[in-house]
Amino acid sequence: MNSDPQPILRILAAYQAAVLAKDAEAFAALYDREVRVFDLWAQWSEEGAAARLASATAWFASLGSDRVVVTVENVQTIITAEIAVAHAFLTYQGISADGVELRAMSNRLSWVLKPTAGGWKIVHEHTSAPIDPETLKVILKR
Repeated sequence: MNSDPQPILRILAAYQAAVLAKDAEAFAALYDREVRVFDLWAQWSEEGAAARLASATAWFASLGSDRVVVTVENVQTIITAEIAVAHAFLTYQGISADGVELRAMSNRLSWVLKPTAGGWKIVHEHTSAPIDPETLKVILKR
């Protein structure tokens, strides 16, 4: 088993950079063409790279002049020659054009990745957040 997390850490860094730059093409390029995404927001699942590109394009357009800084914490990986699994805590911090923090939310991220000719690609992504059992509201702060 190859336990070197560097390829996965590079993908996480590329994810952070694409989100900050609001670059939907770079963001979608991290995913396999047959990716399946279980996202925290709105839809039950997203199927395929075209759907991932469309959702990233809509997300980034919705930000207007604001940007999002993604902070990654507590990354854990399992990597073999055929597959990699990564999980971490991500915080998405909305920043205004003049650098003021507007809002922030955290969630849990799990990725399954496979090696391709173009490097590792995300074949499955699952994001979640716990639900308060008393109020049934999603907890978006760690």
